[in-house]
Amino acid sequence: MGSGSSVSTIVKNWREHPPSSYSLKIHNFSQINNSTTASSDGDKYQSRLFSSGGYNWRLIVYLKGNKKDNGSGFISMYVEIDSKSLMKLNPPTEVFAELRFFVYNKKENNYFTIQDLQVKPFSALKTVWGLQQVLPSNTFNNPKKGYIFEGDQCEFGVDVIVAPPLTNWEILSFNEKLPRPKFSWTVKNFSMLKEHFYNSDSFSKGGRKWILCLYPTGDSRADGKWLSVFLCLADTDGDKPKADENIFMQGHVRVLDPLGSNHVSGKMSDWHNESNTGWGWVKFLSLTQLRKRYLDKEDTLRLEIEFEVVSSTKHSPITI
Repeated sequence: MGSGSSVSTIVKNWREHPPSSYSLKIHNFSQINNSTTASSDGDKYQSRLFSSGGYNWRLIVYLKGNKKDNGSGFISMYVEIDSKSLMKLNPPTEVFAELRFFVYNKKENNYFTIQDLQVKPFSALKTVWGLQQVLPSNTFNNPKKGYIFEGDQCEFGVDVIVAPPLTNWEILSFNEKLPRPKFSWTVKNFSMLKEHFYNSDSFSKGGRKWILCLYPTGDSRADGKWLSVFLCLADTDGDKPKADENIFMQGHVRVLDPLGSNHVSGKMSDWHNESNTGWGWVKFLSLTQLRKRYLDKEDTLRLEIEFEVVSSTKHSPITI
């Protein structure tokens, strides 16, 4: 097998809209190109401070390339965060920012843009990030290419997009180890029930309160021939799902065989939310079967629900 290669995160494009954070326009480019201060880093020009995302920055342009950063033969461009800005943080920490560099092209009447899609962490240990090979020098310096225009002008720019700290979040977890996962409901004198439906007492499982809802002769869709069974979240203010909240429940509902050998079981795997707090079966068990073998000698029906999983969600507070 061949050796793997890293995927480049550098993206180049053209854009009509000018830079949003800072623009550096240079008149008499040849003069500044000859007068940039030579240093151990190479020839560079540092802009004035500008503000973006609540911090102060400088744009740094190496007109002859940053030789120490493999930039020979190219225009190199960087952004430096002002160290005083970092002192605003207590304790000092990293500032994450996306960088997009611009070079105006008069011939195209557009900005050549180049960016590294990786967000850069600025800190006291690393205050400068950028790109060492923005444009080949021979391309930039050729008047026919359009980067130097109207005699001897050029323009550089940058967008510094500061990533704000995370304030909106959600953590979804699934509790699969529920203590006492079963709830039993004994319905006495089943054949004498007159109401259309009956609710069990509320019970707590997975940090929520629930009820079983029983229709002795089925709900309106059961044609009076079926037992309908539903699991619902208890109808109390503290247990109703809030807006955009989803609660997952997985488990089994059973009508128990008095002889203990042939229970009728249905598997639930459903999401409960504000608009649908209950799930179940319109036709869980035919009344003919129920009367034949699922009522004991005292005319008692026994139901059981066993919870396997209940989800819970933690989230950031909503501010309006």
